[in-house]
Amino acid sequence: MKNLLLFGCCLASLSSLAQSPIIIESLPDASRQHVADSLKVGSIIKIEKNVLVDDDTIISVIPDSQIIIPATIAIGTPEFTLADMAQARKIDSLWLAELYSSDRFEEMYGAIEQQTYVPIAYEELPTDTLKQRLKELDARTPFTVEYNPQLESVIKNYLKNRRTAMGRLIALSDYYFPMFEETLDRHNLPLEMKYLAIVESALNPRAQSRVGATGLWQFMFSTGKMFGLDVNSYVDERSDPILATDAASKYLNSLYKSLGDWDLALAAYNSGPGNVAKAIRRSGGYKNYWNIRPHLPRETAGYVPAFLATMYIFEFADEHGFTSNGPRYPFITTDTIHIKKQISFDQIATVTNLPIEEIEFLNPSYKLGVIPYLKDEQYYLRLPIDQMGTFVHNEDAVYAYAQVEFDKKEKPLPTLTDQSTQVRYRVKSGDYLGKIADKYGVSIRNIKRWNNMRSNNLKIGQRLTIHPRKIPASAKSSSSKPKKVIDSNGKTVYSVANGDSLWSIAQKFDGATVEKIKKWNDISSNNLKVGMKLIVSE
Repeated sequence: MKNLLLFGCCLASLSSLAQSPIIIESLPDASRQHVADSLKVGSIIKIEKNVLVDDDTIISVIPDSQIIIPATIAIGTPEFTLADMAQARKIDSLWLAELYSSDRFEEMYGAIEQQTYVPIAYEELPTDTLKQRLKELDARTPFTVEYNPQLESVIKNYLKNRRTAMGRLIALSDYYFPMFEETLDRHNLPLEMKYLAIVESALNPRAQSRVGATGLWQFMFSTGKMFGLDVNSYVDERSDPILATDAASKYLNSLYKSLGDWDLALAAYNSGPGNVAKAIRRSGGYKNYWNIRPHLPRETAGYVPAFLATMYIFEFADEHGFTSNGPRYPFITTDTIHIKKQISFDQIATVTNLPIEEIEFLNPSYKLGVIPYLKDEQYYLRLPIDQMGTFVHNEDAVYAYAQVEFDKKEKPLPTLTDQSTQVRYRVKSGDYLGKIADKYGVSIRNIKRWNNMRSNNLKIGQRLTIHPRKIPASAKSSSSKPKKVIDSNGKTVYSVANGDSLWSIAQKFDGATVEKIKKWNDISSNNLKVGMKLIVSE
């Protein structure tokens, strides 16, 4: 039999889908096999409970029963229910939000800037033991790993005061480090250079510093361009783990060739080779990092100690009781596919049954939650291998569904160049970012980015800029009977009310868009005044 792609209950299946016996979960036991035996390609069926399962697959439903697409999940026992799945997904979502939180970057950034190097009491690591371990580390790496009181202070501070954060980073390293090591080895760089990404970004591919450096390896816009990292309205390749790691390897190689020392190359990566050269001159010609350190910028002065402390903790993680509870998908158990048509993360989440946070984690370079399709570019989607099989197997169906979803909306996607599709939302009692994000069909990450937020905390009365992907129910009801008049030319005229925006007005009238309203009224600005008359129809 063929798996079915259903729009409502009246579209036929696609003949390219794989054969598998089908059971309708909502039917009585005695009727299930009869239905499975009688289904043909092109059959039209109605599913009362909107659940379809076979021997390998549970097929989940898109809201409003508009389409059903398979997602690979093993079905072991009859008591596996959608309620169980929903509860599991809720737990997964909370876990993912905690593990992939961007707060790690802020913590690492602040720790480096504010490091004081005062002695730290930490009985679990005697100084003699630390000296011995640092000597072992120095013998097996090309970096200068020598004991000094400042390095001891940083290591003990991390172990005592940042233990939870370091545990999260060790967990995330299970995903990223195999990828880093493969690229570093290809460029003949020390594999220990992987720890630099922890110091730079706390393994947050979307980390952005206060000066605009972005990604796992914190490339500035111009430096990223120099090493082939493209940035446009949809994609920031500085956040692409593979492309950015390759670029960072090239940059580090060039710094090492110029400076001849890996410690100095690290310092130059952070502050630029010019600052390192000035520090060498001011020190009287010394080229040992610790000798020129007093002449480096404050952040860079704490940079190499943070790198060495991180290396120590990771290399001796077992001795300090760290265990990984990392991402369920190691990098080696994921795969990529080049996208043939534009598709959004929301649509991918629906067809793969993955939490959207997980899709964002696996595909961090797409800024708007959309993978674009451009003729001269190749953009790819990364998924767990088992879900990739489902995606490839049903590729035509997936793109057909994506197209239907895009076609439903006059203006489905926000862009960086069109600010007219924004609304201003006032935070009310009981609001939280997840609730607001769901209301407008956007992600928490985007709300934080649009409003320069570094935490999830909200205050009652706070104003948020939102670029909505859907119309809230309240907006739909209020826009069902807009106040309008017909002018002498037979055109519909709308009187701007308090709180209106071009986008919200466009939603009130069939066939109206922001661009059309601007054209009809010969205006270029998005600014509106209460009482202003706008033509809203041709």
